[in-house]
Amino acid sequence: MKKPIRQAQGKRVFSGIRATGRLHLGNYLGAVKGMLALQETHDCVFSVVDLHTITTPYTPATLQESIRNIVLDYLSAGLDPKKCKLEVQSKVPEHVELAYLLSTIYPVARLEDLPTYKEKKAQYPKYVNMGLLFYPVLMAADILLYKAELVPAGVDQEPHLEVTREVARKFNSMFGETFPQTQRFHTNGEYIPSLLGTGKMSKSIDGSFINLTDDLDTIKKRLAAAPTDSGTVGGELPKEGGVANLFKLLKLFESDSMYKKFEQDYKDGKIKYSEMKPIIAEAIYKELKPIQEKRKTFEENPQLVDQILKESNEKCLQIAKETMREVKEKMGLA
Repeated sequence: MKKPIRQAQGKRVFSGIRATGRLHLGNYLGAVKGMLALQETHDCVFSVVDLHTITTPYTPATLQESIRNIVLDYLSAGLDPKKCKLEVQSKVPEHVELAYLLSTIYPVARLEDLPTYKEKKAQYPKYVNMGLLFYPVLMAADILLYKAELVPAGVDQEPHLEVTREVARKFNSMFGETFPQTQRFHTNGEYIPSLLGTGKMSKSIDGSFINLTDDLDTIKKRLAAAPTDSGTVGGELPKEGGVANLFKLLKLFESDSMYKKFEQDYKDGKIKYSEMKPIIAEAIYKELKPIQEKRKTFEENPQLVDQILKESNEKCLQIAKETMREVKEKMGLA
């Protein structure tokens, strides 16, 4: 695997993932790989954003299990509580308090124009709620509560990060310099394509993703279902679709020589996906196997996980309370 692209250091980092299922390859490459790099040099807060989870249809009876699975995935992927802070969003009520205060200075029309809001409305036409509209403001509050300067996230999150910057500028202009201009931390895997041929990997779209907990046979089966074509003699690799997505995964997980070999096969019209797909599957599983082994260790030590969360949440609460004290004073509420 290629290492994430390093960027200028920031003082604090925040990133969060919704508790809508176990982490998949897109989450890992688009966010977690960046988290792993940043925890070595920055003051990091990484969250399970369960309040964002409930803006789309979910099952209350399994929500706590989903939250726990994200925590286990974080730890097994290599997030180290000695190097970063881990929180469950709803355990730090200041997220919601700051979100409300920030919502009083941000226009509704801007939120209605965001592409993610429109996509979710189309995806869940019977579940369009205020929380969904409010999502970017809560996300801004998540980041600004810790005054984070960097957020490791996929390119699809850039519109929401621009909202965060707009909120910060508006607050600073109205009440005095308080919040930074948060930037996105890029990784090589910032956009991981769906196995279905269009869009990105998404936990809400069946068949589009590979979970971090998938075994080799499961990965092979998922890749086997990915759409392909027969190649074009003298042609170039397609820019989008199932074939383009397979080559993207090949580039991320295999050597340059292997990539060039299959690229040439495609151009010569003799590509064999029955050969290429298992090679990709093996390369992906090689990366995931140590993560899966580490996960078992944490699953067998639930008290250790509980203690990690307790201590990390307490540290996060201290930072959050200090931010809220400053915000309330500047807004005339204290």
